[in-house]
Amino acid sequence: MLAQTSTEVIPFLGADVAASYDAAQVAILPIPYEATTTYRRGCETGPDAILAASHQVEYYDEELDWETGLDVGIYTHSSIADTRSKTVTSEEMLQVTRETVLKLVQDGKFVISLGGEHSITTGIVEAYHQAYPDELFTVVQIDAHGDLRHEYEGSIHNHACVMRRIVDMGLPTVQIGIRAICKEEADLIKEKNLTVFRAREIAAQPNWIENAIAAIPTHKVFITIDLDGIDPTLIPGVGTPEPGGLNWYALTTFLRGVFNKHHVIGCDVMELAPVTDSVVSEFTAAKLVYKLIGYQAVAQGWGKN
Repeated sequence: MLAQTSTEVIPFLGADVAASYDAAQVAILPIPYEATTTYRRGCETGPDAILAASHQVEYYDEELDWETGLDVGIYTHSSIADTRSKTVTSEEMLQVTRETVLKLVQDGKFVISLGGEHSITTGIVEAYHQAYPDELFTVVQIDAHGDLRHEYEGSIHNHACVMRRIVDMGLPTVQIGIRAICKEEADLIKEKNLTVFRAREIAAQPNWIENAIAAIPTHKVFITIDLDGIDPTLIPGVGTPEPGGLNWYALTTFLRGVFNKHHVIGCDVMELAPVTDSVVSEFTAAKLVYKLIGYQAVAQGWGKN
């Protein structure tokens, strides 16, 4: 029995293409957890906003020349660690996230988790660490912020600390689009010689995509996407916007390259905080999730391709 805290499900893309659990290759896992956001609140409503917006996404992907969702089984899990209706501690969130993701991975699902705040990724990565105890994988982070503080506002599980927790696990990381860090984070990057592709450097380097993919040191990769890594002119609905992020085609070209050259074991899309009277952020996020599904389907040879 999978751990659940909510039974109402908005199926990704819609009920007419939803697959049963047993038939699905992809599992969408909504995690509407918010406890430590420090600027705009609202990311606990992000997963449902993405799922609802996905009903407006065209099944046909013109880049892949494929109605991906009609050939790839997509199952949408019930929400876990849902702070919209009750208080959930960070320890509770991490436990149910670890247990649920591990179960899905052991059942052979390609898991795309939807947040919620970025601290959730610690539990997700811990689950993959348990699933692959004898093999390192790289965490590729797309983000405006380093998220490398040891603690913030009294918590080591603040959303500003998630990548520090992953570094502490001994996993290699590659950070993409970073443009806001504190002195503590800058010092840690130098001390540990972390691989960081800063946004200002990306803007000046035509070959940054090839260089970034080449910098990934392991075959297996987990991709975590904080939506503020994308320029806020494209996705304004985030908790902590920063100017100068990735544009859509740079983002998707990089992602497709990672899927083509590495084995992506899972993904998450975090920190959507919808803007009132605008759907552009959640729709763009939903289309991004569909792209992740399509890139994995092509890379793994599912369905048509």
